[in-house]
Amino acid sequence: MSKNILLDKIDNIMIASLGEARFTSPLSYSVDNRIQVPASIKHIPGQKPLSELMFELAGPRSFLFFNPAVTRAGIVTCGGLCPGLNNVIRSLYLELFFAYGVRDIIGFRYGYQGLDPASGLEPLVLTNKLVDDIHREGGTILGTSRGPVDIKVAVDNLINQKINILFTIGGDGTQKGGFELFEEAKKRNYPLAVVGIPKTVDNDVAYVSRTFGYQTAVEESCRVINAAHVEARSVQNGISLVKLMGRNAGFIAIGAVIASQDVNFVLIPEAPLVLTGEGGFLQVLKTRIIDRKHAVIVVAEGAGQDLLAAGETRFDASGNPVLKDIGKFLREEIEKFFKSENIPVTLRYFDPNYSIRSCPADAEDSILCDLYARNAVHAAMAGKTGLVIGYLHDLFIHVPINLLAEKSKQVDLTGWAWRAALAATGQPPVFG
Repeated sequence: MSKNILLDKIDNIMIASLGEARFTSPLSYSVDNRIQVPASIKHIPGQKPLSELMFELAGPRSFLFFNPAVTRAGIVTCGGLCPGLNNVIRSLYLELFFAYGVRDIIGFRYGYQGLDPASGLEPLVLTNKLVDDIHREGGTILGTSRGPVDIKVAVDNLINQKINILFTIGGDGTQKGGFELFEEAKKRNYPLAVVGIPKTVDNDVAYVSRTFGYQTAVEESCRVINAAHVEARSVQNGISLVKLMGRNAGFIAIGAVIASQDVNFVLIPEAPLVLTGEGGFLQVLKTRIIDRKHAVIVVAEGAGQDLLAAGETRFDASGNPVLKDIGKFLREEIEKFFKSENIPVTLRYFDPNYSIRSCPADAEDSILCDLYARNAVHAAMAGKTGLVIGYLHDLFIHVPINLLAEKSKQVDLTGWAWRAALAATGQPPVFG
């Protein structure tokens, strides 16, 4: 253990700290470092709690590890686009600059690539003027990319640039990379605070009730579903197929289905998909078309992957397996099936994923982005490191990055959301 790294122990959760916080915070309020937040708040009297996992409450501390007057902070955005990225960048800057008095804040360009000097990507110096209106735009002013960086080279660069704090905005791969940066800096006894802000539009991060961008994605998905519904009802035997985001979890799909109330079938990665045979999806769809003359189908991109032709698995730059196109596959299978049944149908296919990802955040997500960012700044200025800001029970918490990597979140097929989606669509709980 490096001599400059301490551990704040909250039961079985260890939060790394760079050392003693000696500078008085300029903020007029703070939270008690001893406050704990349980992973689960469900409890049956007289029985052992469902979870003994306790997290440290996020928020400003009375004393800071870093002296704001000489602190230098960096921000990096990685992975795919997500509504709210610019909001997070702006709020990080505003909290650092106006609340704490940090004057030296830079943004590394195009993800972790920007941490390697050989990329030739000069950091962007953030200013009041530069961030003034960025929250009104989708995307990220810093640019983004997928893929890792040579950790030793990156830490060399951070040390050379005298970066004290690095905010990593991204998903699992990004946060794992942040943990490696933290570990390498620790080996060198360099006091670098690495604080992650979880970014995934799919809303599948453990210990996070809702990631930023998810609500916007659901709202925009509803607009597409409305158009798909109009298309399907405007022709005889109209079928609209809408493919939405959701690699491993169907939260966007079922959220949009519940909100719109205009979908007849929702297919998600967590629920097995049987296409043919008695009670199979195609037979149930046929019954719907005969009875009602139209249907709207929503499929999450990760659904039914086992049905697609086997072959060599490709991986993207971040090491994620590249999904096969369930939307195109379903479209072809539906058209082939109804042709074999001599039932004419008109099928419309919608794939709005990139347009949704690039939208500006809606009001609810904008608030969430701001709160994630400000709590990340509070943690970093207090010298906490190797953590991601989580969000549970309407409270922000500190989650060790390595703990976040141990599990992900999926739709509970016995839970209220899936039951609500089934009620909204009227589809059977299982096909086949």
